Amino acid sequence: MTPGVWQLLLVLIIILILFGPGKLTTVIKDLGKGLQGLRSSLKEGSKKRKK
Repeated sequence: MTPGVWQLLLVLIIILILFGPGKLTTVIKDLGKGLQGLRSSLKEGSKKRKK
C-alpha cells in the first residue's frame, strides 16, 4: 500500500507546523537516514535467511 500524494502532503504540513521551517531540513535528513538504515538492515536480514 503506497501513500498517495495528498497523504504525503498532509504529513509534510503537520511536520512543518510542529517543527517550524528552520528545523524541517534536519528532520527530513534524519528521517532519510533512518529509512536508509531500515532498508540496509532488511537487506542484511534477507541475505542471512538465504544462506
